[in-house]
Amino acid sequence: MNCLSIDYGSKRIGIAISTEGLIEPLTVVKNDSQFLKYLNQVITEYKIEKVFIGVSEGLFAQKTLEFVEFIKKNISLPVETVEESVSTIEAQAIFKANKKHQKDYNNKIDAIAAAVILQRVIG
Repeated sequence: MNCLSIDYGSKRIGIAISTEGLIEPLTVVKNDSQFLKYLNQVITEYKIEKVFIGVSEGLFAQKTLEFVEFIKKNISLPVETVEESVSTIEAQAIFKANKKHQKDYNNKIDAIAAAVILQRVIG
């Protein structure tokens, strides 16, 4: 099953996919009015069958749950939430272990966090 995961943030959204069992951090996009259009393009291109969205604890969890409801209303795929505590910390460790350039950090870390979330689900 081809899946997609989302690491939601107020400014940036990380996206990762799993196709044929391989998990790949895909991209980080702005959290703006173009996100839904981009999401639908990715769903079509990669033949996504299910979407997972990481939900943290605390105050930001409510905003994320509102985002989850928005996604559920605007795509025709099953959408599930996944507990995402410390996914960014795990992503940081992966980023550092791969000796990525610090200038790439903001462009990649949320997509890596989305891959960590997806790994928890299909792992």
